[in-house]
Amino acid sequence: MGVMAVRTRTAARLVATLLATLLAGCAGPAADVPGDTVSAGPSGVPGASSAGSASSTDAGSTGSTGTAPAGPAGVTATGPASAQGPACGAEAPPEAAPTSSAAASADSHTTLTVLAAASLRGVFTTIAHQFEADHPGVAVRLSFDGSAALAAQVRAGTPADVLATADVGTLATLTCEGRFAGNPSIFATNSLVLAVPAANPARVARLSDLAVPGVATLRCADLVPCGEAARRVEAAAGLSLAPVSLEQSVAAVATKLAAGEADAGFVYATDVLASDGALTAVPLPAGEAMAQAALTTYAVSVPVAAPHAEVARQFVDAVLGAAGQAALRAAGFGPAPTA
Repeated sequence: MGVMAVRTRTAARLVATLLATLLAGCAGPAADVPGDTVSAGPSGVPGASSAGSASSTDAGSTGSTGTAPAGPAGVTATGPASAQGPACGAEAPPEAAPTSSAAASADSHTTLTVLAAASLRGVFTTIAHQFEADHPGVAVRLSFDGSAALAAQVRAGTPADVLATADVGTLATLTCEGRFAGNPSIFATNSLVLAVPAANPARVARLSDLAVPGVATLRCADLVPCGEAARRVEAAAGLSLAPVSLEQSVAAVATKLAAGEADAGFVYATDVLASDGALTAVPLPAGEAMAQAALTTYAVSVPVAAPHAEVARQFVDAVLGAAGQAALRAAGFGPAPTA
């Protein structure tokens, strides 16, 4: 069995354990669970939003509906049975608006609101365009930000049909609070990398170079999945770094690095690929512990209060289905962990 297969199976077990812990015990997000991530190649976050700010786009066309895309291609939700909620001391979320097949009928127009982690910008834009083409009458409105910021929007009552996060813990906690029902669906993986501007003015060649005085480092804030992963990587390397800035999304880190505002920073492998040469990845130390520390797992689910729940579930199917998974692979994301 290859290294990647072993790593993927290890991550699957860790993700299942994380979900079981959060949903059964209604605990908070687990910041330091290794393998709340799995290895992937490089992809998508061109045109990142500024730190702490959300970015919204309309995917494009409108018209009447079509049939739902094919179901998951071997990708299933991981973890225990659905949570009973509301829990965690949270107030009950608003009741879901009544939905029916009429919501996606040829006689109506539906705007589907999808909140997604900043690192999904490029590939979710691609998936949304295809979804609109397959579902005349449906327009997809995309909003990208850090996973923690998106969760705050859901808690504040921002209308949303789909939430996709760059970790499992965020959605598991929201499910524990009664804002989502059932297990989140695990749909992709990514890997944190150390990136430098193409010119690499500080001559950063290895992770330990970040401890050299005068080297300015960026990473995400602790509550953001990319920040949690960075903390795990630092711990695995035995380092305690002092970043010059803590950003609210990985997109903000990538944008500032590309602009030369820091010497190095932690982003996802997909961000380096999407930078069109503006960023270069510096290899992390070898070893399974470091690889697991750098892994991150993506999850998606439909809020109980989704205004267009039926169409939202069709969008989730599109992400999990063969075409959506192909788009994710093309963008550099890895497959969901399997047992």
